[in-house]
Amino acid sequence: MSITNERKAELITEFGKNDKDSGSSAVQVAILSERIRNLTEHLKTHKKDFGSRRGLLSMVGQRRSLLDYIKAGDMAAYKALIEKLGLRR
Repeated sequence: MSITNERKAELITEFGKNDKDSGSSAVQVAILSERIRNLTEHLKTHKKDFGSRRGLLSMVGQRRSLLDYIKAGDMAAYKALIEKLGLRR
């Protein structure tokens, strides 16, 4: 359900401004998206895991808030990010 340190480092280098930039909104959205994908796969096999489902909904809401923040600041960056991550909307 969680992501490995190596995968997180890959996401930071891909979406961050530098290798140490783990706090920017784009990096946070990328990490949340990876965690959401992993948790979605988990829930396909464990249909009655309602605690994880609640956590998933919380992460989706947090990602939505971060995406709204990016969209308000720079529409071009928002469109590039959702295209790169393969998100709808």
